[in-house]
Amino acid sequence: MQQQESSAAPRRWGLSVAERTNLWERWKAGESMSDIARALGKQPGSIFTFLAVQGGIARPPRRRRARALTSAERERISRGLAAGQAIREIARELQRPASTISREVTRNGGRTRYRAVEAEARAWRRAERPKRCRLAREPRLCRIVAAKLALEWSPEQIAGWLRREYPRDAPMHISHETIYRTLYVQARGALKKELLGHLRQRHPLRRSRRYSTAGQRRGRIIDAVPIADRPAAIDDRAVPGHWEGDLLSGAKNSHIATLVERQSRFVQLIKVPSKETAVVVRVLTRHVRRLPNGLMASLTWDRGLEMAQHKRFSVATDVAVYFCDPQSPWQRGTNENTNGLLRQYFPKGTDLSTVTQTQLNAVARRLNMRPRKTLGFMTPAEKLAETVALTG
Repeated sequence: MQQQESSAAPRRWGLSVAERTNLWERWKAGESMSDIARALGKQPGSIFTFLAVQGGIARPPRRRRARALTSAERERISRGLAAGQAIREIARELQRPASTISREVTRNGGRTRYRAVEAEARAWRRAERPKRCRLAREPRLCRIVAAKLALEWSPEQIAGWLRREYPRDAPMHISHETIYRTLYVQARGALKKELLGHLRQRHPLRRSRRYSTAGQRRGRIIDAVPIADRPAAIDDRAVPGHWEGDLLSGAKNSHIATLVERQSRFVQLIKVPSKETAVVVRVLTRHVRRLPNGLMASLTWDRGLEMAQHKRFSVATDVAVYFCDPQSPWQRGTNENTNGLLRQYFPKGTDLSTVTQTQLNAVARRLNMRPRKTLGFMTPAEKLAETVALTG
């Protein structure tokens, strides 16, 4: 009989039993963490944290031992005790040894405090005694597997080689899936986590074979205008007013929006509370409306879903939005270079949520007052002022 968790058991990870089951089913079916998070109404980071404990590998369903007391039997014990029945009488009705009933009652509060629901929950918790994994029980095999992993052998190559090298030594045979499980589920304690770095595919979690990005919402923006449709005048930087944008990421899922004018390299930094598209579009819209008329005519962005509501942005600001091709950061070379310069002020791992808009303005000012070789050692501020004056 599969485990039925009682209402008395604590809800770990902020997920109910049904939600945890749903999560694992979706993960094994190959869904992305973003899709699972949307389905459960959670943050993707919470889904990753939950999966990371098991390395992305679901535990097999727990089952009750054939001779273990059932929840129905515990209910019968509770009713019998409440009615004043003797232990032996209850045992006869359940066709169980009296010693079994006596131990059950004693370990769960005695005759006066025994409660079936609480006793059932405690029984499942006490049964959580993880069996030592195969490699933990076979130190010689474990040493060989670890040595081969350090040589960049794949688990499948190791498993095949062991069968060929030790054809009649069954204890030296192991499946490649067992090796993967021992690597990804660090609670097994047999193989060091550092060995994951020797795998060709260095995923932090073990994914389902069904996993694929095909058909997923990631990177898909409805009615996105591709960069190939961007006018030539924007491509050759002939006129000002055309910008590139992106989100610079920091620790704890924090971000700032970076905008760079293509001709002058003039930088603007904007604090965003999150990368949700509604939030980013609202903040960018408010910022662009404060700019002088005509200073921003177009914006080129990457394929991040933070600009999924680009149509709303364009309607509110009269700014055309173009999107780069997938995995083509060079198509926003000016913005990518600027983000690299910003790492001098905001190194990777910085919690950007603690940075104020005043601090962002100060950093942008320093970059805009720094001479640039590509501008003939003019500053971006000087170049923008010059081009705006000429076009005005």
